[in-house]
Amino acid sequence: LAVVAPLVMARLGARAFWILAVPPALTAGWAASQYPVIAAGRSVTESASWVSSLGVELAFRLDTLGWLMTLVVSVVGVLVLVYCSAYFDDDEPGLGRFAGCLLAFAGVMFGLVTSDDMLILYIFWELTTVLSYLLIGHRPESRAGRSAAMQALVVTTFGGLAMLIGIILLGEQAGSYRLSVVLAHGEPDTVTAVGVALLLIGALSKSALVPFHFWLPGAMAAPTPVSAYLHAAAMVKAGIYLVARLSGAYSGVPGWLPIVLILGGTTMLVGAAAALRQTDLKQLLAYGTVSQLGFLVVLTGAGTSDAALAGITMLFAHSLFKACLFLVVGTIDHATGTRDLRRLTGLRHKMPLLFVTAVVAAMSMAGLPPMLGFVGKEAAYGAFTAAGSPYSWMVLPVLILGSAVTLAYSLRFVRGAFSDRPDAEPTHVHPPRVTMLAVPALLAGLTLALGPASALLQGPLIAYADTVGPSDVTAHLGLWHGLNLALGLSVFTWALGLGIDAASRGRLLPTATDGEVGLGEASYRAVMRFLDRVSLEVTGAIQRGSLPLSLGLILAVFLALSGGSLLTAGLDWPALPMRVADNGAQLVVAVLVGLAAIVAARSRRRLRAVLLVGATGYGCAYLFLLHGAPDLALTQILVETVSIIVFVLVLRRMSSRFSDDAGRAKRGMRAGFGVLVGIVFAGLAYVAPTARTAPRASTGMAQSAYDFGGGANIVNVILVDMRAWDTMGELSVVLAAATGIASLVFLNEENVAGARRKLDEVRSRLNRAGELRGRADQRWLPEAAGLAPGRSSVILQVVARLAFYPVLMWSIYLLLAGHNLPGGGFAAGLVAGLALTMRYLAGGRDELRAAAPVMPGLLLGTGLFLSAGNGLGSILVGGQALQTWHAYVDLPLLGELHLVSSVIFDIGVYLVVIGLMLDVLRSLGGGLDREIEQDDEHEDDDADPDFDAPVTLTPAPSSQQPPEQGMSS
Repeated sequence: LAVVAPLVMARLGARAFWILAVPPALTAGWAASQYPVIAAGRSVTESASWVSSLGVELAFRLDTLGWLMTLVVSVVGVLVLVYCSAYFDDDEPGLGRFAGCLLAFAGVMFGLVTSDDMLILYIFWELTTVLSYLLIGHRPESRAGRSAAMQALVVTTFGGLAMLIGIILLGEQAGSYRLSVVLAHGEPDTVTAVGVALLLIGALSKSALVPFHFWLPGAMAAPTPVSAYLHAAAMVKAGIYLVARLSGAYSGVPGWLPIVLILGGTTMLVGAAAALRQTDLKQLLAYGTVSQLGFLVVLTGAGTSDAALAGITMLFAHSLFKACLFLVVGTIDHATGTRDLRRLTGLRHKMPLLFVTAVVAAMSMAGLPPMLGFVGKEAAYGAFTAAGSPYSWMVLPVLILGSAVTLAYSLRFVRGAFSDRPDAEPTHVHPPRVTMLAVPALLAGLTLALGPASALLQGPLIAYADTVGPSDVTAHLGLWHGLNLALGLSVFTWALGLGIDAASRGRLLPTATDGEVGLGEASYRAVMRFLDRVSLEVTGAIQRGSLPLSLGLILAVFLALSGGSLLTAGLDWPALPMRVADNGAQLVVAVLVGLAAIVAARSRRRLRAVLLVGATGYGCAYLFLLHGAPDLALTQILVETVSIIVFVLVLRRMSSRFSDDAGRAKRGMRAGFGVLVGIVFAGLAYVAPTARTAPRASTGMAQSAYDFGGGANIVNVILVDMRAWDTMGELSVVLAAATGIASLVFLNEENVAGARRKLDEVRSRLNRAGELRGRADQRWLPEAAGLAPGRSSVILQVVARLAFYPVLMWSIYLLLAGHNLPGGGFAAGLVAGLALTMRYLAGGRDELRAAAPVMPGLLLGTGLFLSAGNGLGSILVGGQALQTWHAYVDLPLLGELHLVSSVIFDIGVYLVVIGLMLDVLRSLGGGLDREIEQDDEHEDDDADPDFDAPVTLTPAPSSQQPPEQGMSS
């Protein structure tokens, strides 16, 4: 439904959010139906093989922790989607995309909290990052929104990459990526400790703990429903979920408790202190969320059953009251146009229901009875006052102080949003829709009702707590546990909180100023500026547009890695077998290729160097032929020919000589560098055959090519059958190259439109020529009239026209015969491209249009469609993707005919290569022709500014002889 959400939204407007709320509603109903299973301590599992070669499974497991998180994700997701139906107008830009991303996020979070495969969990984890980036940046015209989205993306992606390394370490250590198997694996060691630390980096960055806490307040640039869902109930809880999931198995790993307790406690205090200084209601809640997330990490990561029970209770309570408060802020902002608590006044009289809702949710946030937040806080105090609690002497004061400040900023929120200010202008209120009042009220009602009914949750929650620590849980959920130390600490917390509130009201604490940047965000900006500067310096140093420098860097890396490998391999070089040649012809060709390469390197003229380099390529083709590889030889010859043509086409715009006037020392250095590269490459070629440890890949391929692929040409069967996926990848590279080539000419839409217009003109002329065929006034070379005088050769045009169709027929023969004889789609496409080249060289770009009156993109797209469609067709008839099907059919007169489905794939390759050649000729050929003609026109204009004036030709005196050079010119 998320995929079709834009279509539904375009049809129904914001009302479509009610339809989009159905999937999470069904998920919530299904999760509720699993309560008996979860309460009994069992779990629900599903699995299906996905990438069997890598052992990756779509494995899901619903236990107590996953069940609770599923309820949070689905219930809050339903309410937020319903709230969106009233929050957004039908004409909101990008609303369909927003709705699809929000619903997809709900599905991704459901997958994350139930995944039992760590690699699948990571995929869901990164999908939440991408979707949150899109949701935070929903309004791209907002610079603050774009900046906040990028900041959240960078920080959480950094943590995700660290987490991926940790997943791999733990998975390889346990021999499985099943989360349940990994958590039950053996005794922790150094590798496990490192892997767990990396997982914690991912969790802490996602849940915005110090030092990553700054991204969450910045994300408040998102629409308020996003803040209520992602940054209160869902995304930021992913890190808490991971800590809670790992705590039972790894809380004893060295470094776990210091990281969790110190960073969690620090975040709780830093976030609470910052919240107390905010004047924007949404920023106040954002920093409060940061503080509460630190609180949750301390509870879920402490590694005791009491703390785990308190943590999971507090997690549920926080999701309800914080989502409620964010939606309250959204309603206030929607109704008044401001979130500044200094400007709001009198709202409790104008929106009494919203006032009661905010008070109830704020009481739960402050830990006041009878709210569910009070139950969670009491359980937390009880957990850290119990015997055996780790570091209770350090943790408990932090929790008390953080909870006291939480009470203070809760009071600040309610007072700032709803109190009367005689000195402030009356706040104009636009009456909100009922939905915008009902949804927050429902969340507040849940947190109020679940406080007295918390004992109903105790059964399944204790089942989770038992997996973290010893089973003798001493803490219990409820509003009253008698007069005990936890209750005394609560009373002390309330008193301390009231004192802090009085201090903040008395201006003893400074308020945050607009544009104020904290230490975390300042550090982030400094790091990003440093990376930008370093990237600019490195790019400027090594990417200066210098071909020698770029090539030198590539070859230097090759020398360092490959040459270093040869030197450190410990090879016994004299003992390696040496076979210089199979016959004398190979030696002769090798010597000629070497001489051509040396002369090419010393050549001062570009065209000569190009032809000599081409000679080395033709020599390699002859070596292939001498080794019994006619397919490779044919392809090499065709590629060299095309390469020379491309070089020559480009050389028309360059000087005839190389402009590099390098001195003797630099030339010597380049020569030495080239010799070293040649030696290393020759050494690799010498060592590789002798270093084989596995059987040859070609063993038995001749027979399997015929049995499996239905062809006798092993090379072609490999390309279109055995390794067809590789060929598909190569086709995509060809498409990318063609796109890059076309961009050299078609830089704007006018050029594309002009090309299409000229093709339409050519088609019209061809149609008229067909209608006039046989008439006396018909021209056999109609395109020749467009050539400039001196650039046309009738003989060349006639020969090109006569040879064009036989060459095309030869290309089709190579295409169809390639499965059993030398040829194939690639070689055939090159031959057809050379036929088009003949037409272009004979008659210019108009002749090329007459020969192929189609856009190259049509050929490229059709070719890729045929190749990919062949794979789809194999699946539709019950086979594997790109599987070859062949059959023998007896036809009258023709006899037995061998039909092979991979020919369709080869036809696709054929069309792609022709499209690439056509692109090359249109851009480097016709495009450069156009530039040359324009330059010639400009030169004529500069030489004779009065070229429009009449010109009188005066004969030279008879005594003067015309210059001989001029006559020959």
